[in-house]
Amino acid sequence: MGHRLSKIYTRTGDAGTTGLGDGSRTSKDSLRIGAIGDVDETNAVIGVLLCESMPDEVRELLTGIQHDLFDLGGELSVPGATFLAASQPSRLEAAIDRYNGELAPLKEFILPGGTRAAALTHQARTACRRAERSVVALAGSEAVADAARQYLNRLSDLLFVLGRWLNKSAGCGDVLWQKGKNA
Repeated sequence: MGHRLSKIYTRTGDAGTTGLGDGSRTSKDSLRIGAIGDVDETNAVIGVLLCESMPDEVRELLTGIQHDLFDLGGELSVPGATFLAASQPSRLEAAIDRYNGELAPLKEFILPGGTRAAALTHQARTACRRAERSVVALAGSEAVADAARQYLNRLSDLLFVLGRWLNKSAGCGDVLWQKGKNA
C-alpha cells in the first residue's frame, strides 16, 4: 500500500462522489461502488462468523477467503484490473467437494440455523449472493473479469455447504423446511 490512511475524513466525497483506485471519481450510487460495497459486506459477515468457535481448517479457509474478497474489492476499484487468478474459483470447488463429501445427500430444503456459526455462514451466503448479483449487473455495462463472477458464485455454494458442515461437526443436524408448517 503506497499511502497509509492517517487521515480518515477527506471531505472529497461530500458531493456524492468517491475515488476509485485508478484516481478517477464516480458517483457513490454507481453500480461499481454498489458491487464493491456488497463484496465488502460479505467480507464483514465472514469476519463476524470468524468470531465463533470452529475447526482450525475452516478458520484458515475463511481467513483466506477474506483476503480473496479484499483482492476482489481492489479489482473492482480499479476498472480493467485483474487481481483474482482464473484458478481461484477452482480452489473453492475443491473445498466444496471436500466438505460436501462428508455430508449426507440433501433431500429437503433447509433453513438457516442450527448453530450460531452455521446461521452466520448462511448470512454470509446471502450477502455473497447479493454481491454476485451486483457484480453481474456491473458486468452488464462495464468489463468485469470472469473470475470475479465465478468466484462469488462458487463462494456462495461453499458457504451453503460450510453451514451444513458446521452444524454436522457440532453434532447438530440441518434445520429442515416444513412446507405449510403453520397452515
